[in-house]
Amino acid sequence: MGRDPLQLRSATEEDLDWIHELRHRVYAQELCQHAPDPAGRLRDGLDGDNVYLVAARGAARIGFVSLTPPWAGRYGLDKYLTRAELPLLDDDPFEVRILTVEPRWRATAAAPLLMWAALRWTAARGGRRVVAMGRTELLDLYRAVGLRPVGRTIHSGAVTFEVLTGGVTELTRLVTDRYGRALDRLRATVDWRLDMPFAPRPDGCEHGGASFAAVGTDFRTLHRRHDIVMADVLDAWFPPAPGVRKVLAEDPAWVARTSPPAGAEGLLAEIATARALPTETLAVGAGSSDLIFRAFGHWLTPQSRVLLTDPCYGEYAHVTERVIGCRVDRLPLRREDGRRIDPDRLTAAVASGRYDLVVLVNPNNPTGRHAPAATLRSVIAAAPARTRWWIDEAYLGYVGQAESLADLAATDPRVVVCTSLSKMYALSGLRAAYLVAEPATAAELRRRTPPWPVGLPAQLAAVAALRDPAYYADRWQRTHALRGRLAADLAALDETLTVEEAVANFLTVTLPPDGPSAARLVTDCRRRDVYLRDLSPLSARYEGRTVRIAVRDTEENARIVTAVRAALRPASVRLAVGPAR
Repeated sequence: MGRDPLQLRSATEEDLDWIHELRHRVYAQELCQHAPDPAGRLRDGLDGDNVYLVAARGAARIGFVSLTPPWAGRYGLDKYLTRAELPLLDDDPFEVRILTVEPRWRATAAAPLLMWAALRWTAARGGRRVVAMGRTELLDLYRAVGLRPVGRTIHSGAVTFEVLTGGVTELTRLVTDRYGRALDRLRATVDWRLDMPFAPRPDGCEHGGASFAAVGTDFRTLHRRHDIVMADVLDAWFPPAPGVRKVLAEDPAWVARTSPPAGAEGLLAEIATARALPTETLAVGAGSSDLIFRAFGHWLTPQSRVLLTDPCYGEYAHVTERVIGCRVDRLPLRREDGRRIDPDRLTAAVASGRYDLVVLVNPNNPTGRHAPAATLRSVIAAAPARTRWWIDEAYLGYVGQAESLADLAATDPRVVVCTSLSKMYALSGLRAAYLVAEPATAAELRRRTPPWPVGLPAQLAAVAALRDPAYYADRWQRTHALRGRLAADLAALDETLTVEEAVANFLTVTLPPDGPSAARLVTDCRRRDVYLRDLSPLSARYEGRTVRIAVRDTEENARIVTAVRAALRPASVRLAVGPAR
């Protein structure tokens, strides 16, 4: 087998001739699917759009798999079936194609690794479903990894295929459950050179926060925090208000050892005063994720149907699809619309009354776009009575409290507003959030809340923060100025970059199709201790090319610009086929 480990990597230009030659040997000569070519090469009409992943051992190329992403606008299956015959192609799947291994390597781990690599590449680009053509004599193999036939048979030359499909989450879960030990053995030996992790996170949820791993999650090297630019999470760049720091520093030993008010009564009263809301319309939690898990777990079942925007904060897809198992549909936020919510399309989507819950993050994370409150009020007013609305206003402070729907939520049993105090008030490490709902809904959620839902340090800090609105208004205004300067500096690096700053404490940068992938840019910046967020796993609409960057202070923003400049510089000399496309 040789001493070199099995290597998985993206194809280079030098690999393409071998790919075409191997395809000819297998599909024209061995399987007689295609007519022989005098040049001994079999090319693909989708070569300009395909992504190729290659398995190799040292200098020996072993096999490859190709993928056609949905942003190509066409699939290999389009040659054989119409969209009416195969409507699942209209749901933007990733097509896995032409898994091919050199004959003498077919009894090795090459083919399973290529299949796993295709699944991981798809997940890393926000794919939710794959589609493939599988040879009929190998159907048992495909079923064993979770693919299922859709009832369409294709004849191509002397070969018969079945059209197969599977959800990315379900396929990943099945493979890791069924073949986890084998994957662990392979991970220990394979030379994995792809720009995504070999395996997903254990909880299956995609979050930022890799920067804390660089600081040290065992808390033994916290001095590293001064070296790391943590722009992959949306924590505030500024410290909490002076009153917050004072109350936490006054007697930290007492704060640490003392149980808080069991029902967070003082915090609830302060929120009610600050937001001019009745206390009975409020419920608090240890961050918005606490409230999301608690409320959704109470309201939803696997039979529920939920509408999310695409893209959207990843916690919502994780809870609804992976934890509860709901059926989830997406409302695309299209690039041509500036990633804004189209109220007419949203109204049409919910008009049928089939949704139990609609989730809107406003301003949206990760797009940063804000939908006017008046627009959403009109959409909600026209919606069916059975549909509940969850409005996440975690970043609303950057727009203004006048744009909140909290007053509507306090009286309309269909509407709930969730607000994190973490990001806007520089309290991310303390975890505090609240939701607003009409009294009966709020009371039911409070009954399902354990005692002491928010720790004493967080209660003290949140109350002090709410009592100093002037301090935070000034910091939010300065955030806008910092974001504008950062956006201008990044845009000046390269005219092919698309920089969108929107309204919140972050912006997005989209790389050109012939530049590095978002994952590659993120990796290169980490070498300089600058951490950015690759948005690819959140949505295929980002095409693997968009990063989100949190606004930091002037010095750290300058480091971000320097790191991105250095990461972009080699792009002009890279020759890559695959994730760079």
